[in-house]
Amino acid sequence: MKIRLLAVGQGMPAWVRLGYEEYARRLSRDLRLELVEIAPAYRGKSADLQRTLREEGQALLAACRPQEHLVTLAIEGRPWSTAELADQLRGWQELGQTVCLAIGGPEGLCPSVQKAARQSWSLSALTLPHPMVRIIVAEQLYRAWSLLHGHPYHR
Repeated sequence: MKIRLLAVGQGMPAWVRLGYEEYARRLSRDLRLELVEIAPAYRGKSADLQRTLREEGQALLAACRPQEHLVTLAIEGRPWSTAELADQLRGWQELGQTVCLAIGGPEGLCPSVQKAARQSWSLSALTLPHPMVRIIVAEQLYRAWSLLHGHPYHR
C-alpha cells in the first residue's frame, strides 16, 4: 500500500525533515509513505488570500490522481483514536488504492479540496504548525501500522 502525504510548503528545517524521515523509514515495504511538497502560493502584503487558497487547492488536487483516495487533514475532520486510525489503515489497504493525505497551507484548505475528499481527519482541535503535522502524521501512521502488526511500539 502507498500513502502520499501532499503538503503545502517547501524548504522545511532539518528537524522537520529528520522527524518525518525517521517514521517514514520505519514503515515496512507493505506500507510506503511518500512526501509530495506543494509550492506555497504568493503571500505578500498585497496578496489575495482567496486566490492563494484556490491556487494551492488546485495544486493539491492536481497532485492527487482521480483513482486515488483523498483524505484531508483539517480541524473540522473526524478525530480518530489510534485504534480507529488502525481500522482506517486496514480499510484503506482493502481499497487497493493509493491514499493521498492533504495538508493545506497557513490559511488551511480550499473548499474545492474539502469537497473532493472522501474523508477528513482531524489530528486535534488545536491549530498545529504545518511543518509539525508532517511528523505527527508519519508517527501516527507508524503507530497504527505497528498496532495492526503486533509490533511492540504501540503499547
